[in-house]
Amino acid sequence: MTVGVLTVKLYAPWVHSLKEKRMIVKGLCDRLRNKFNVSVIESGAQDIHQTILISVAFLAASAAMADSIGENISRFIESNTDAEIVEINFENR
Repeated sequence: MTVGVLTVKLYAPWVHSLKEKRMIVKGLCDRLRNKFNVSVIESGAQDIHQTILISVAFLAASAAMADSIGENISRFIESNTDAEIVEINFENR
């Protein structure tokens, strides 16, 4: 059993309030939970309007499967938000 943790930093230059940011984060987190059955949180930069930092955790049968799921989640985030992906960190244990 392998635990995968994916941390994604996004930049959304059009966001001008925390309320607007919360709507984007909530929608993205809900879509990730529904599609991949993963745990998702906003893990940092909660007071910065244009920076979104989310972490996704999941279980996989093997390291190869964890890599595949992490890649699928990364592609899903890229295609389901207008925010620019600044950084992606993936680790499995």
